[in-house]
Amino acid sequence: MELGIYTFADVQPDRVAGKAFNTHQRVKDLMEEIQLADQVGLDVFAVGEHHRPDYAVSAPTVILGAAAAVTKKIKLSSAVTVLGSEDPVRVFQQFATVDQLSDGRAEIMAGRGSFIESFPLFGYDLKDYDRLFEEKLDLLLKINASETLSWRGKFRPSFSELGIYPRPYQSQLPVWLAVGGTPESAVRAAHLKLPMALAIIGGMPANFVPFINLYKESAREVGRDINSLPLGINSHVYVSTSSQAAADEYYPTYAAMMNRIGRERGWPPLSREQFEANRSPKGYLMVGSVQQVIDKMLYEYELFHHTRFLAQMSVGTMDHKKILQSIELFGTQVAPVVRKYVAEKKPVSVLS
Repeated sequence: MELGIYTFADVQPDRVAGKAFNTHQRVKDLMEEIQLADQVGLDVFAVGEHHRPDYAVSAPTVILGAAAAVTKKIKLSSAVTVLGSEDPVRVFQQFATVDQLSDGRAEIMAGRGSFIESFPLFGYDLKDYDRLFEEKLDLLLKINASETLSWRGKFRPSFSELGIYPRPYQSQLPVWLAVGGTPESAVRAAHLKLPMALAIIGGMPANFVPFINLYKESAREVGRDINSLPLGINSHVYVSTSSQAAADEYYPTYAAMMNRIGRERGWPPLSREQFEANRSPKGYLMVGSVQQVIDKMLYEYELFHHTRFLAQMSVGTMDHKKILQSIELFGTQVAPVVRKYVAEKKPVSVLS
């Protein structure tokens, strides 16, 4: 199993005209987190795209390009590229450039995005939300497969027999489809023969088994081997020296972030009691000691038999030194045990 980190680079907005000191420090901290993840042997580091004052990254490929120069082995991905409000040609060119800089370590995680600020910002109508994503994903995949092509669509200017450059260092860029639990998304990923990454950031993981099975069954229908099907799970994770320390360190900023977004979306406030319930042995929050996080990761592996797991640690404005400690514990103590367990398991021949 591939193990890695993803982040949205949460930041405390400066709210001072012409100043962005907090963003400056957050970007510096982010580079240190990526370097550490590479040093402790993690497989993937992914960076989100947002267009809000509480997140530091709106241009993931700039961060990933910088990361390519200071890392050696770790794969570098978006998390996610909000494809509906992007130009697929530019997305491909930018990630192909990161791929060249990194000697073939770039990936794209394409999705609809959990926020909608980018659509009015770049002149798109939200009533076209679904059609924008479908058309632009189609174009991105065609560019990835063919150096020269013709294109005609509704939401982007057409072109005829033009080459798209630069090409990546790899023969093609790996493209993952990021989903949030909509059945149509699972079927789309399977039918397009794309790896699927599911974000479990609420609810009980066991409740997502039917969704994963839908992806696997849909993949089987188009001739894919479900025993080697690329499947990613993304979740909130924080590792500390003890269960109590993890909870006490993580809860304040996690709850502040969840409650801030909750006020926008009409969610009730997150209490400490709910937080503790969510980090129970079968809950979605992987917040605890090394052994607790190992146990929960193995529990989810038995549910899903996934091939990749990405941990979102820096949720809210968490202390940078604490995040570095969590990354180090995840890479040096959690990851070896999980990898060994998965490597010793026999291939699964039936749906979960």
